[in-house]
Order: sequence, then C-alpha cells, then structure tokens
Amino acid sequence: MSTSKSMTTYSQVLNILPGRGYGKELNIKRAGASFDGSEKIYQPEELKIVKVYRFEGESDPSDMAVIYLLHGEGEEKGFLLNAYGTYSDEDNPYYDEFIKRVPVEEIEGMEI
Repeated sequence: MSTSKSMTTYSQVLNILPGRGYGKELNIKRAGASFDGSEKIYQPEELKIVKVYRFEGESDPSDMAVIYLLHGEGEEKGFLLNAYGTYSDEDNPYYDEFIKRVPVEEIEGMEI
C-alpha cells in the first residue's frame, strides 16, 4: 500500500530532471514557446509531450500540479510545470490553447 510519505513530490521530480536531460523549462508566449537559454521558437506541433506527471495534494487543492516532459524538433528537450484545476496558469493567456495543441507521444520507462 502506498502512503504519501513514500510518494515522490514534484520538487523531487524537478531535482531529478536535469540529470536526465530535462533541465530546461519551456516558456510559452504569444509567438510560441522556447526552452530556457534557447532562441528557437516552437509552435505546438513542433513539440511532443513524452511524459506527464500529475501531483495531487492530500488536503490542499493548491498542491495540484502537472509536469510535462517535452521533446522539440532536433535535440532540445525540457519540462513544463504548472498547477492544474482551480490554480492553473491563469496569468498566461496563451498557455491553455498552446498546450492543448501539443501532441502526446508518451515514452515507456520514464518513471521516476
């Protein structure tokens, strides 16, 4: 039986990702999205979501979060972290429409 003490938190996942090559965060803007430190601007169709991690707080809805691992065309890869539900990325008007258009092609064996 799993308990909250044995479950991985999203901060633990974020600490593991750079060692697996997913250390760059994706930033979504009006013109498209780019990974930290990159000048390449991606449109949703030029990215793939390869893994989704969802986290739910036991007693606080503000603890609900999602991490998407993404691959861009070429060698770039990184992550996108966001709250979901009531606390989703309300301050970015481009987020919802962008992420809905990114294709999902999950890769097996990406568990943490």
